[in-house]
Amino acid sequence: MTNQQQFRAGVLASYGASTSEIDELLAYNQNIFHHHKFKHSITFPLPPEAHLSTWEEYAIAAKVVGAFAVLKERLVQFQFPILEGISETPAYRDATRKGVSVDDMVEATGLVLKQPEQLQLSIHNSLAGNIPVLLSGNREDFVSLVQALTRRNETEPVPASMGACTVSGFNNWDRIRRYRQKWELQKPHNCSENDWRLEFQRLALQKELYQDKFIILSNSPYSNVTSEEIGLKESVWQRLSLKIRLEHECTHYLTHRLFNSMRNNAFDELIADYRGIIAAIGYYRCDWFLHFIGLESFPKYREGGRLKNYQGNPPLSDGAFKILQVLVKAAAENLQLFHAEHINKLKTPNGQLQLLVALSYLTLEELADSGFNLLLQRTLEKSNETLLSANSTK
Repeated sequence: MTNQQQFRAGVLASYGASTSEIDELLAYNQNIFHHHKFKHSITFPLPPEAHLSTWEEYAIAAKVVGAFAVLKERLVQFQFPILEGISETPAYRDATRKGVSVDDMVEATGLVLKQPEQLQLSIHNSLAGNIPVLLSGNREDFVSLVQALTRRNETEPVPASMGACTVSGFNNWDRIRRYRQKWELQKPHNCSENDWRLEFQRLALQKELYQDKFIILSNSPYSNVTSEEIGLKESVWQRLSLKIRLEHECTHYLTHRLFNSMRNNAFDELIADYRGIIAAIGYYRCDWFLHFIGLESFPKYREGGRLKNYQGNPPLSDGAFKILQVLVKAAAENLQLFHAEHINKLKTPNGQLQLLVALSYLTLEELADSGFNLLLQRTLEKSNETLLSANSTK
């Protein structure tokens, strides 16, 4: 066991974890962020990824005919309804795995939304670079979009506390068709079906040429927490909810691009909610975060709170999940204390970026420990030096 693991195990023991629970949580809270990219020059915001130019075309077209009409023509999942078992039908598999045209498929009756005209598509400028954002008109449409674009059009349930989704590794057959058209123009005498099969094998190795990332948002209250529970007017809370939700997802996008990690994990959620709350109101409120995850009445956990969504796979035992709740509360409170002490430095985009990088070096146990302040301060200085070094070596 490394020194860091011994320290983490000691923190867990101090919070009452048993030996088996310590083992569970050491595995669950393991830091898997990769920092190798900081060995090279990094400028922010990060440059656009390869799929963005295509989505910018979508967004321009959406201003004329509407986002739903545009995406229905381009994303094959919009050609199928949400239906149990549809992903196992030959037609669906051919369309989504082989790019076969849906023109003669009786199953392709189209995705049904309650308010298709309310669907919005925009390109959001984040620290991680520009990213496409789909905003649904209502909760039911958000669920349908998530099911279509991440659940293979199956009727899999979406938790009520889930109001956003970052889609990564999405196979966009529209981009593949465009690639083929360009390839055929360049190889007019060598573009038989057999030639294309060989070219497609080469294309499959270059995922950036056909896999997309984008965000799906709902306009419902954040984490299914009502305005009354937060103590704000409904219109104010809806506006803040959208800001928190968007920046939360953009933080996941940032960790994915910088550290090659974007997990359904309590520590990732703590970081993402921290950034979202700051973006919305300018300072951090751990009481809001605790409300979002179901710990507003700690030590009682409210069923339906978001923390249950991040219990792990396989899920943490009941005892380990109880210790996780204690850790998360302590870490959130410590983060609020640190933010309040350094608020002037942390209110700028650069200050926020430095802290997000600093947090990526830590674990939940370290942030929940009573000695967090000195450790986080040292890590913040380290991240500052790293970013300065990365941006000065060009």
